[in-house]
Formats: sequence, structure tokens, C-alpha cells
Amino acid sequence: MQSLTDLEVSLRRADVRRRWWLSLPAMLVVILGGVGPLLIVVVYSFLEAGPYGDVVWKFSGEGWFNVLFERDIFDDTVSIADAHLTILWRSVKLSGITTLLCLIVGFPTAYYMASRGPKARGLLLLLITVPFWTNLLIRTFAIQQLLRAEGLVNVVLMKLRLTDTPVQLLYSDFAILTGMTYVYLPLMVLPLYSTMEKFDFRLMEAAYDLYASRRKALTGVLIPLVKPGMIAGCTLVFIPCLGSYVIPRVLGGGTNLMIGNLIELQFGAGRNWPLGAALSIALVALVMIGLVIFQKNDRSGGDNA
Repeated sequence: MQSLTDLEVSLRRADVRRRWWLSLPAMLVVILGGVGPLLIVVVYSFLEAGPYGDVVWKFSGEGWFNVLFERDIFDDTVSIADAHLTILWRSVKLSGITTLLCLIVGFPTAYYMASRGPKARGLLLLLITVPFWTNLLIRTFAIQQLLRAEGLVNVVLMKLRLTDTPVQLLYSDFAILTGMTYVYLPLMVLPLYSTMEKFDFRLMEAAYDLYASRRKALTGVLIPLVKPGMIAGCTLVFIPCLGSYVIPRVLGGGTNLMIGNLIELQFGAGRNWPLGAALSIALVALVMIGLVIFQKNDRSGGDNA
């Protein structure tokens, strides 16, 4: 009996070793392709900036210092880096508003899709995924053509005599917000639809039979049961928005920067690689904080359910 137990233990250990060996190639890809570059960025953030870009291999905390503070080039006095904080706040603000708008538009869209028949659901799902067939840059330029002075929006406003001259919509926070909402809306609809597709709509009918109002049935029955899809959708929208680069660059016109544009500026024209690396790690930290918040909300929703 003892020998049989020892045999089972040895077979289990052999199986564990075999699984580790089988997963080793994937682990190496993750380490070399993901963790490796991140470690390089962390190292660069603690080095001195080179005179023409690159880094000088001397330890320095100046890159991290310049994330929140700046030194005067004449008297070396220290002050708050207002520009960095403004860009950081704009990034968080626009990402949060975009997530909220996508949720407001995506929730009824997903509900409508999930409540249709199988053929209609397939067609609607196809229409939602069609934008992914086009490059992000092309979709952003499409929004630019709609919002420009001679674009469709201004033409309609002038035809309706709501304005006599074209309204400046491009190169503003509004343009960035519009572009990000359009681009990332499918990322909200798809997880919501995936959750609502499994929802038993007879529960809504039962709520109505018990004299619940539409609002009560929505907040008391539907939303608690599809909350995991809402959390997943908010995560998939907020995180990419926070690090967005192409949309603010095209629709913001170089004046309404987000943190992704600021990082590119430091590695490019600014030639301050340690500061760019420190900002990159700060962005990763913000993303991790956002993931933790969404995960805690997801767990609390699951516990309540």
C-alpha cells in the first residue's frame, strides 16, 4: 500500500515536471517579449540623460524627479511640473468620460442585440466587429474628416442654420473624446453582449409580474447579473484609452496631449530618455491601479450576487 502511494507521488511529480517543460517556451516568450523590455525601461529611468538622446550609464533619480517637478534653467529653483500634471489629469479625465460614454451607449446596444433572434444577433454582432477590419489610423482619420471645418458635422450645422460659420471641433478635448468613444465602443459592447446572451430574460418578465417598474427591474435584476460584463467592458475601454497615442495625436493636433504623446515626445524631440522611461513606468502603475480597482469591484459584485 505504501509502495502504491509512493508510485502515485512519483507519477504526479513527473507529470508536474512534464507540464513545466511544456510551458517553458511560452514562459520564455513572455519573459523576453514582455518582462525584458519593461526591465530595460525601469533601468533607463534611473540613469542620466545623454546630450543627444540615449542615456549615460550613471545612476540618477532626475528622471523620476522630473515626473512631478521641474528645475528652472537659470536659478535652479524647483517647482511643480504643471504641464505634466495637466496632461496626466487630461488622460485620466478623458479616459474616464470615454468609458462612461461607451457604457451608456454600449449597454442598451448589447441589450438590444441579446434580446433579438439568433439570425439577427449574428448580423448585429458582425456589424459591431466590422470596424476592427479597418486600421485604427484610418478610423481616426475618418473622424477627423467628419469634424473638420468643411466636414459633415459642420455642413449639417450650417444647413440647419444653427451656426453661420464652421465650429472649431478639431484639435480639442471634444475631438479626442469623440474619436476614443467611436474607436473603443465595440470593446464595451462585446463583453456586455457576451454576458447578456446568457441572461434569462424570463427573470425580467417575472419582475414585471411582481409589479416592479422598468427602472426597478433594470437596477435590481438585470444590472447585478450582468455586472461582470460591465466590469470587463470598462476595463477593456479605460486601459487602452489611458495609453492612447494615435487618437490624441491626430485629433488633438499636438496641443491637447495625453500621457502617451508626452512619453513619445521625451523619447523623440525632448531627447530625455530617463524622463520618458519614468513616465512609461508611471503609466504602467496607473494601469495596474485601474486593474486593481476594476478587479475589486468585480469581486464585490460576485460576492453580492
